[in-house]
Amino acid sequence: MVLEYLDFDHSDDADGAGSWDALASVRPVRLPAALREVQSVLAWAHAAFGAPDAGGVELGEWSYALHCSQEGVGDRALAYDAGRKALDHTPLASDSGRCTLSLTVSGSAGFSQALAQAFGLD
Repeated sequence: MVLEYLDFDHSDDADGAGSWDALASVRPVRLPAALREVQSVLAWAHAAFGAPDAGGVELGEWSYALHCSQEGVGDRALAYDAGRKALDHTPLASDSGRCTLSLTVSGSAGFSQALAQAFGLD
């Protein structure tokens, strides 16, 4: 899948584990498309590598952090439901400003390589 909205930067440590940070800033009308990309990345990660680490408890090979805010409104609730393979979020104020999504996905060297291959990341 080619990502149109999420622009990832990558860093890794000496062991090859990687962190991928993406940011997308879109008008409210474009947010559904950007959210579909986030949903695709997280659904792929769950399917390929199982449950992520959570709350400091190491469960698997990867973890993520997700955030959404809207100009003029502030932070918006946004969460991924792995069971439904869907994102849940608060409704947007369509008359307000741009929405900014941030997604950080971190994982083992194997996870990092697979993520890059699956989404054509450099």
